[in-house]
Amino acid sequence: MPERPDYAALIAGQAIVIEMTNSGDSGLPVLGHQLKLFERALGAAGMSFAEYGPTGGRIVAATGAAEWTLGRPVDTSDPATARLVAGPRTASLPVRALDRALADQMAGRGLRRMLYARAELRGMVIGGLHAYFSDADGEAGTEHHTLMSYLATCVAHMYGDLAGLPVHGDGPAVAALADGLAIIDRDGLVRLWNPAAEQVTGLPATKVINQKLPFSIPPSGQVLDQRMPDGRWLKITSGELPGTFESRVVTFRDTTDQYRHDHDRDLFVAVTSHELRTPVTVIKGYADTLCNHWESLPEADRREAARVIGLRAGELARLVDRLLSAANDGVQVGGAAPVPFDLVDALRSAASTLPADLRRRLAVDLPDDLPKALGDRTSMATVLTELATNAEKYSNPGTPVEVTAEADERTVVFRVSDRGIGVRPDHVERAFDRFWQGEQGDRRRYPGTGLGLFLVRRIVERQNGWVSLRPRDGGGTVAEVRLPRG
Repeated sequence: MPERPDYAALIAGQAIVIEMTNSGDSGLPVLGHQLKLFERALGAAGMSFAEYGPTGGRIVAATGAAEWTLGRPVDTSDPATARLVAGPRTASLPVRALDRALADQMAGRGLRRMLYARAELRGMVIGGLHAYFSDADGEAGTEHHTLMSYLATCVAHMYGDLAGLPVHGDGPAVAALADGLAIIDRDGLVRLWNPAAEQVTGLPATKVINQKLPFSIPPSGQVLDQRMPDGRWLKITSGELPGTFESRVVTFRDTTDQYRHDHDRDLFVAVTSHELRTPVTVIKGYADTLCNHWESLPEADRREAARVIGLRAGELARLVDRLLSAANDGVQVGGAAPVPFDLVDALRSAASTLPADLRRRLAVDLPDDLPKALGDRTSMATVLTELATNAEKYSNPGTPVEVTAEADERTVVFRVSDRGIGVRPDHVERAFDRFWQGEQGDRRRYPGTGLGLFLVRRIVERQNGWVSLRPRDGGGTVAEVRLPRG
C-alpha cells in the first residue's frame, strides 16, 4: 500500500468527473469513472462499489483486479458484511476476514487486503466502497482512511441527486415511509409539517414552513396520486380543518411500491397479450391454410407450413414458460441441489437444441479441459438459450454469436458475445429487471417480453453464481456467467 494517496491524480480526475456531469452523464458511467480515479489515487489494485437495498446488496461497479466481481450479489446479513455495515465508517482488514468463498477468490487473484468505507445519505446506508491491495501486511494509514471516507461521501452525494442512481428499483433512496401530515392556510402556505412528512419528501420543516406544498392538492375529501420529480409516487388526501378559517389538512404517503406492483401486474397482462398474439396468429393462419387447401397445396408448401407451425409452437412454449416463471417468484427456477457437472458438455448440448437459424450463427469455442462447475446442469439450456437469443436479436443477421469459456482458481465462467448495437453503461443492470426494455412503446425495433435476462439472473444466483453485462470493445455486448468450481 503506498505511503500516501496521490492527491494530484484525485484532483485532476475530479475535474473530468465535473465535465462528465456538466455534459449530462450520470449514474453508472460517472460512478465507474470515479472508481478508476479512486483506484489511482489510493494506489489500489482494484475498486468496487456495492449498492445496498432492503433485501441485500450487489456490486454495481468495479475496476481493475476487482472487475470480475461486477454483478456479484452481497449478502448484507453475512456476519462479516454486517460488521462492516454497522461498525466504524472505515475499516482496513485482510480479505481472509471476509466470507470464505469470496476470500478464497480474492486471494486467488493476489488480493490480500481490503480498505472499506460506508456510504451514507441522511443517516441511511447506501452502500459500501471497497479498495483492494496485494500487500497483506500493509496497514492503511490515517490519510487513506480519511480519503476513503471522503470518497464514500462523494458517492453518497451522487445518490442524493438521484441522477441515474440507485441502480436497482428497491434501492434505499426510494424507501416507503409513514404518512406525512401538513396544515396549510387560506393562502396555501404550510403552517405545520410533521416529522413523517420530512421523511416522505426529504424536505425539512425549515424549507417548507411558510412555503407552498411541493405537490398538488386534491379537492377536499378526494384522493390524488402524483409522481414526484425523483420518480416516487405519493397518494395525497385533503380535507377542511374544523375550527379554523379556510385551513386544510393534507396527508400523504409514499405508495411507490404499490404503484410498481400494480404497474407490473398491468404490464404483465399487456406483455402477455401482445407477445402471445403473434405466434398464435401465425399458427392459426398456417393451420387454416392446411385444413382448407390441403389437396391443392404442393408437398413442399405443406412441409413448409408444418415447419413454421412447429417453429412457432416452440417459440410459444418457451414464451409461456418465461411468463409463468416470472409471474411466480416462488417457483424454484434452477432450484435443484448444486452438483459438479461438465459445463462444456452442457453448453454444447444446449447449443444443439437452439433454432436452426441461430445455430448457424453460433461460434462455439470451448476448451476440452475446462474444470467442472458446481450447479444445475439442466438449467444451462435455459441460460444459454436466453443469452444467445438476446445476442441474436440485437445484432445484424449473419454476424456471429460467440460462446467461450475459461476458469480461474475459484470460478468457471462462460461468455456469450455479439457484435450488435451494444448496451449502454447505465443499462447493464436495468436489463436484468423484470419486463424492462431498452426501448418502450409500440414502435420498438426489437420484440420481446423483457423476461429473458431476469430469469437468467434468478437461475444463476440460485446456484451461488452471478451474471453481468458489459459493452464489448469494438461494439457489441458481452454477457458473462460465473459459477463456482465443482
